[in-house]
Amino acid sequence: MVDIVHRVGAVAPIEKVYRAIATPDGVAGWWTSETSGGDRVGETITTGFTNAETGERIGTFELMLEELKPDSRVAWRVVEGPDEWVGTLISFDVKQQGEYTIVGFTHGGWRESGEFMAHCSTKWATFLMSLKAFTETGAGEPAPGDVQISNWH
Repeated sequence: MVDIVHRVGAVAPIEKVYRAIATPDGVAGWWTSETSGGDRVGETITTGFTNAETGERIGTFELMLEELKPDSRVAWRVVEGPDEWVGTLISFDVKQQGEYTIVGFTHGGWRESGEFMAHCSTKWATFLMSLKAFTETGAGEPAPGDVQISNWH
């Protein structure tokens, strides 16, 4: 199994960062504005991605909330989406270090690395920078207004 890992810090209260990753409204502020669903363990969050220029649907993900530890950890199990994502675990571990809330991000359990995983790793990095901006300033860059990194999105 292969994992994508990132670390980013936001100068924002840990409670604010936690809400941004633990609730559909929060996720809509930094990952994709097309977010809906629950905010309790066992419920699902659905996220969608649409090309802003063409209106073409890029993809949809259904994520089961597997773990919610206030101001500490959020974990989503991918139950629907690309084959490479199904069954993987996306987790966010948050901790306070001085003025920073540190987010340790892992998208774990990939069967193999490759071009699609590399693309997703780069996209996750851009979305984590969006999370940082969202929690620090109130304005993230969620899809469809996110950074386009290649011809895939």
